[in-house]
Amino acid sequence: MITPKDVKGIIAAIVTPFRDNEDVDYEGLKTLTRYLVDGGVDAIMPVGGAGEFPHLDSEEKRLVIKTISEEVKGTIPVIAGTAACSTRESLHLMRDAKQGGADAAIMVPPYYFGLDDKALFIHFKTLAEANVLPVVVYNNPLYTGNQMSPALLAELMDVKNIIGIKQSNADMGQLVEVIRLVKKDSSICTGVDSQFFPALMVGAKGVYSTAGGVVPKQMKAIYDLFGGGRFEEARELHLKIQELNRFLEYDPGYVSPAKEALRMVGLPAGPVRRPMPELNEEQKEGLKRSLKNIGAL
Repeated sequence: MITPKDVKGIIAAIVTPFRDNEDVDYEGLKTLTRYLVDGGVDAIMPVGGAGEFPHLDSEEKRLVIKTISEEVKGTIPVIAGTAACSTRESLHLMRDAKQGGADAAIMVPPYYFGLDDKALFIHFKTLAEANVLPVVVYNNPLYTGNQMSPALLAELMDVKNIIGIKQSNADMGQLVEVIRLVKKDSSICTGVDSQFFPALMVGAKGVYSTAGGVVPKQMKAIYDLFGGGRFEEARELHLKIQELNRFLEYDPGYVSPAKEALRMVGLPAGPVRRPMPELNEEQKEGLKRSLKNIGAL
């Protein structure tokens, strides 16, 4: 089983490629997986937001995880999304993910209903103590409606089998506070690409990255430059890639731009599943310019 030390660097959020009829393109998924591994990513996160998890049924999720796990052959961790509205369903998805070959599970808090800290703590503690897979807690209040405070996240890091946090909060001060509060060895990463370099500067271990699923070599270069003490070069590259990050973080959402960018570089991403919107022509032109400016086209 993987440990916190294994969860670091560029954790690529891989899209789920579809055919024109919206069926999952499993051969295309193998190609994308090889592209990310060859690009030097440190782990792959399937069945997350970039992977359109709300639009996949449970069998598709299991097969996506299985396809990726078989393709990476244990060379890097596969950290599978297992988010659901109930603890019961999350446990079911974790068992499916383990059967599919995943090394760890990552999930946001239950969404739709508002939950207090006690309910959120019990949810993640139950998942961790089931000992199905190591657990990464994913705080994403914009999408879930359930904010997890730094104090709650730090408390959860004391639970056995919770190995890390993906902190996707526009307020970077929340990430800094989590890092300050957590004393044990753990993997605390940002989930916001535009925060990557500053997050490393305050002690984050890496990034769960939509950009890493599109331009893995460029994102890995930032991490390697930083790790080599070449901070100014890392900062400059981060700012250069920020032009692309604007499309992967803001309107019209990150899935359509990620898939369009992959299609532009010649990879099999396919369409988004309805009712997700595709990009308009103006957005496509802006995205293409950003890819050219960072040397991805």
